[in-house]
Amino acid sequence: MKALVFPGQGSQYRGMGRDLCERFAEARELAEVANSILGYRLTDIMFEGDEDTLKQTRYTQPAIFLHSVLAAKFIDRADVMMTAGHSLGEYTAVYFAGALSFEDALYLVQKRGDLMQKAGEELSGAMAAIIGLPDDRLETVLAQARPYGVIQAANFNSPGQVVLSGAVPAIKQAVSLAKTHGAKIAKELAVSGAFHSPLMKPAEEELAKTLNEIDFRNAEIPICMNVSATLTRDAEEIRENLILQLTRPVLWTQSIQTMIRSGIREFVEVGPQKVLQGLIKRIDSSVSVSGVETAEDALKLQSEVRLNANYA
Repeated sequence: MKALVFPGQGSQYRGMGRDLCERFAEARELAEVANSILGYRLTDIMFEGDEDTLKQTRYTQPAIFLHSVLAAKFIDRADVMMTAGHSLGEYTAVYFAGALSFEDALYLVQKRGDLMQKAGEELSGAMAAIIGLPDDRLETVLAQARPYGVIQAANFNSPGQVVLSGAVPAIKQAVSLAKTHGAKIAKELAVSGAFHSPLMKPAEEELAKTLNEIDFRNAEIPICMNVSATLTRDAEEIRENLILQLTRPVLWTQSIQTMIRSGIREFVEVGPQKVLQGLIKRIDSSVSVSGVETAEDALKLQSEVRLNANYA
């Protein structure tokens, strides 16, 4: 059984999605639709823009979403048993599962990126990666850092790999404490805000207003949601989880474990880079992982589909 997973912020790079648009007319046409919806040429930023512009959250999020959607065009939904996305990638998963139109999904991603960047500018925050720290020591670090400000675990990416999010003084203290408690790696991340923490509350409240105006449908395939690590097709549950996602932790390890318990043995990452493939192998090395990112990947996928059809 196969599941698709979609990457989140941090996977962007200059030139992303360009070869898909150069090779496939359908990808090029959809990219132009996205440019029209957004009111600016996102593809210019993706293909030729400078790294600093692409790293701005308001551009990063639509760019990753669009690249992932372009790559997903070559995958038949009928062959996919369930889906999930990491943070931003959850919007791509919701779109692929049929719960949102492309136009609505892109509009929401644009709104989310704008609100998160604004919240990061107004409420200074930071994030840090902590690797190789047992759960009990992580809880000790968080408890000792809380007097310095808001802080919580934001991403449970894989066993022993957690991202913290919160106020700058608390994050700096946590990084220092994590090293003394034996973390293999403890370092601040280059991000524009304290994502998946209470410091995103203003963005959550504004995004909730927009989400409540959008027409969600029941999903055609189950989605494993970030905030609960449970599967759902229910339109209202999907909407509520997307609202909560901005201030709640991303339960990625738990989500992958849920999908494996549900019978998934093959994960395909769709979109830029291979970050999720690496995380999934660390969560459970027995499953197979692959990716669809480039035109070459798409051509290989089309060739496999034709070969299977010939033998059917």
